[in-house]
Amino acid sequence: MNSTLRSLLLLIRPTHWVKNLFVLAGVFFAEDWHRPDLMVLAFSAFAAFCLASSAVYCINDILDREEDRGHPVKKMRPLAAGNLSVRTAVLTSLVLSTLALAIGIFAHGPQANFKLLITLLAYMVVNLFYSRILKHQVLLDVFCIAFGFIIRLLAGTWGIGIPPSQWFLLCTLALSLFLGFSKRYAERMDMRRPLNEKRLVLQSYSPEFLRILLAVTLSATLITYGLYTTNLETLQIHHTANLIYTLPLAMLGLFRYLYLVMEKGLGENTVADILHDKAMLVICFLYFITVGILLSY
Repeated sequence: MNSTLRSLLLLIRPTHWVKNLFVLAGVFFAEDWHRPDLMVLAFSAFAAFCLASSAVYCINDILDREEDRGHPVKKMRPLAAGNLSVRTAVLTSLVLSTLALAIGIFAHGPQANFKLLITLLAYMVVNLFYSRILKHQVLLDVFCIAFGFIIRLLAGTWGIGIPPSQWFLLCTLALSLFLGFSKRYAERMDMRRPLNEKRLVLQSYSPEFLRILLAVTLSATLITYGLYTTNLETLQIHHTANLIYTLPLAMLGLFRYLYLVMEKGLGENTVADILHDKAMLVICFLYFITVGILLSY
């Protein structure tokens, strides 16, 4: 593969597009996959967020390139390693963001009224503020990460004309906060670099404080997910009260991830950590198979 093309792929991080599956969650859990019009809109929204998130990664790498050069892993990123120019990254970001917004403008249903475009703009604006200011603000930094997941879910529901479930939104918020604080905990406990060489906001997070936040957000995730599965609206949509039986698998998956973070020192790269852990892959597979079986009856 051409070295420039390889560097561009590393810059836009297509492996992280799996996070944008949250965009498709609304159609899946609302059981609207039998409607071709909504499926087209949902996958258009998914594609738009893949492009938008990659555009954001370009900006992040531009702004963080000096700091990344001192990181044991991030120093291999194309801009930090000097394999791509800042000009190339800026142009790439502009092209990707333009394509994303174009999808937001043209791919909308009669009831959407450019709501997808609004979610895309909100995602990109908040991430720009995050890259410049908010990533240095304790707690707000992780809430910005959580906002990215919430806005993805809203893009695949409110953005294409599907009413979002309030309990599902709260569960997504709690889960994304748990994953965000897991990332901060992993960064804080990384012994390969002294604290004064890490991101500035980590000095405001003590390990004890982060452990409390992990416990609270993990508990909130499980409680809100359990309430979602037993909510009257959920029962009416899915015509089953059996989704509660997926709670043990959800618990096992979250506990496994907490184990990887606190006992194995992982958590800085959520997607890679899940994809490289066989137990997590098996749990995720069993969860989705179980959900599919329960929703089919």
